[in-house]
Amino acid sequence: MVYFQISPVGFDCGTDKNECEKYPDYCKECVKAQLEKFGLNLNQNLKFTIIDSQEKRIQMFQDLIWQKFLDILNIKHILLMAKESGLAIVDYPISGAGVNSQLLTGFIQANVSFSISSNASNGYATDEKNHQFYEFQYENFNILLKNGEFIRTCLVLDHKASNSLKVLVAEFLSDYESNYLDKISAHIRQGKMHFEDTIDFVISTFNVKLVFPMILTHTLLPNELELIKRNPIQKAIIDFAEKLLASKAFFFIINLIDEVQKIVHIDANKILYEIYQLIQKKIIIPTTIEIAEDTISNFQESRAVRIANNELISSIITSDDDINELKENAKQMSEEEVRVSINNFIRKAETAEKGLAYKEAQKEYEKALFLASGFDLKDDVGRISFMILELDKKIKELELEYALKVGEKSEKKKDYIKAINYYKQGLEILDSVQDLNGNESRIKKLKKKISNLQKHL
Repeated sequence: MVYFQISPVGFDCGTDKNECEKYPDYCKECVKAQLEKFGLNLNQNLKFTIIDSQEKRIQMFQDLIWQKFLDILNIKHILLMAKESGLAIVDYPISGAGVNSQLLTGFIQANVSFSISSNASNGYATDEKNHQFYEFQYENFNILLKNGEFIRTCLVLDHKASNSLKVLVAEFLSDYESNYLDKISAHIRQGKMHFEDTIDFVISTFNVKLVFPMILTHTLLPNELELIKRNPIQKAIIDFAEKLLASKAFFFIINLIDEVQKIVHIDANKILYEIYQLIQKKIIIPTTIEIAEDTISNFQESRAVRIANNELISSIITSDDDINELKENAKQMSEEEVRVSINNFIRKAETAEKGLAYKEAQKEYEKALFLASGFDLKDDVGRISFMILELDKKIKELELEYALKVGEKSEKKKDYIKAINYYKQGLEILDSVQDLNGNESRIKKLKKKISNLQKHL
């Protein structure tokens, strides 16, 4: 038999307080009696809090989510170490803080040994009343360490840990050892074991997705769109998210909160609460840091040198006020001035491209192409057209990667309709790419995958 302890649990008694003769003096006894009907064991110490209005309930959730967000912003690196050997079994960086985990594990072993031998003196360890958390400085970071029966949990922090983070670490350590006891035992007996499959549990427990790069869903159902329109804060969130995505491939929650606060002058915890609701509904979607980093790395690879078609890729600048001004200025420009302007536009485009501001990069490239075409500078026309084509390929590659990733996740969850829809989006992107070299096999595999999934429907 397995015993489950559920904490915290919310319970709606179903009775209006204005119509209840027992409110508030007998609420605890009444709720206990109702819960016991479900077979819940309430002999343990029971923390009982009355939240007697919807406003208070929402405020409680706002504060709870905000604290989760502050805690994860504070964490720079998560290390799980075998207690006996001190070897790292999970090494998960959350930011680019550049922590050397090998040096850190050695430093931790030395400090823990010192703390134990000196009976937790010199401020390296807390006392038993604080559940034996070790807290010490490492370079510019604060270290929070807790021992379990078999492993140690180590968090590398910017600032000292909050009480809520300490409680979370204690709960995580207990749950992790319980969930993965067989794997941990095998590691102790046999040595090296792979713990990569436990990282999702780490991400979930510490709410790491709150600091992941974010994107918006490609499709919104009519009822979802209507609900967002009725909520001015959510409407502002979506509007600013789209604005951020116009210049970058993804956005972060902290930047989104800053943008919304400039217009909607309310507390950040209220904005985060609404963002969290949109995440729960999968309207705002976290992506993994690893995928984002790989994408950025791929996007910054050097371009292959080849001749591209001399054509305008999009009509981005045709309705832009800048092009009207450019047309007027071009009438008075000499060829030398045109070449200087073309190089300036290209430099601006390259800078925007490095910053992942692809729409801005397209505008600048196409301004340069407009001048080069107008003055019949054939070499520049070919060179700039090639740059625009390569940029367009990058954008499509990012869209393709996203569609395939969501399709794969949906397929694993057996949400076959959603998986097919995203795989079809991927097919459309592959079909739209002019240079199909190497794409034929990808298209065939994707069509076969869609066909196999359709058999499940």
